[in-house]
Amino acid sequence: MTSEIRSRRIAAASQAVWDVLADFAGISSWADFVDHASMLHGRPLDIGSTRRIQAGSTVVLERVTEVDPPHAFTYEIEGLPKRISSVQNCWSLGAAGADATDVSITTTVSVGPRPPQRLVERVVARMLARRSDAMLAGLAAHLEAHRA
Repeated sequence: MTSEIRSRRIAAASQAVWDVLADFAGISSWADFVDHASMLHGRPLDIGSTRRIQAGSTVVLERVTEVDPPHAFTYEIEGLPKRISSVQNCWSLGAAGADATDVSITTTVSVGPRPPQRLVERVVARMLARRSDAMLAGLAAHLEAHRA
């Protein structure tokens, strides 16, 4: 397995950040690369909740596997090439004062134990980490614009 972590301090209270993330199907309102998102199963941000994400011609399902409100949640990303065994994102929130929150996304990719597979893991993890950077930037812009 290979993991990449991306972090950002957002000028918004932790509960405000959590509230935006808890609207699990609302990702298209703040992540610019997401064209459309919709809930397929469950309530927003509950174990087993599943959203469908469309970004250009790419469609994936994201299924929530862990939730610790209002601090963290994890989801598996399904619908990537079959050679990728698993991909998961874990979002973590930590208060950084009354009006700021440290937000991080840990992306973990598993392909296999052999050296060529480990190389693929690193490449895919870095590619998805760029998406994490974009999500963090979009989340910050969304929350900070609503704060002004």
